[in-house]
Amino acid sequence: MKIYHGSKQRIEKPTTKGSRPDNDYGPAFYLTLDLESAHEWASRNNSIGYVNVYEFDITNLKVLDLTDKTKYSVLNWVTILLHFRSLDPGFKRAFSNRLNILEERFYIDVNNYDVIKGYRADDAYFRFPLDFVRGNLTLEQLEESFNLGNLGIQYALISDKAISRLKYKESILSSEKYINRYFESVRTATKRFDELDKDKEGIRIRDILESKESK
Repeated sequence: MKIYHGSKQRIEKPTTKGSRPDNDYGPAFYLTLDLESAHEWASRNNSIGYVNVYEFDITNLKVLDLTDKTKYSVLNWVTILLHFRSLDPGFKRAFSNRLNILEERFYIDVNNYDVIKGYRADDAYFRFPLDFVRGNLTLEQLEESFNLGNLGIQYALISDKAISRLKYKESILSSEKYINRYFESVRTATKRFDELDKDKEGIRIRDILESKESK
């Protein structure tokens, strides 16, 4: 498959070294199949970057496909995000019991895989799982917010084996028209968050934690 990585620099030799440990799925090399998303990511900080283009052979790699709703739920995905993302110490103290139960029931060890396929969750949209943990959002609202958030699908290459399957093709200089696209998604997230009915009936985290169901 042809796959893209938006960056401020050309990357001919991808690696997980230097990757932030608090990314969505931990230290990894993150890519997308969507060229437009790669352009937006490359030019997200008010400056033009590069879209690095690769060929990727995914054959026989161990893939955790979090978009497969027959196997995984939004709770698996969100719990992985909560596991890796940096959380405010006060938030962690206040909701430690809820976070621990989610981790116990729904966390999937990504280190058992070569590749993680899942939705992207930028900082603007990360408010949704935090408010879900607080008990202010229903599970249905959480799932809708992410599925309809237009964030796109990303591939996180975890293992050296997966990285070795990338074949560098070229680096495309992005253009000015993409500079503000990233912030449009932030505004969309803010508007969606503000419009949510916090009193809407549905499944809330207390219902899930009181349930005897496991992942």
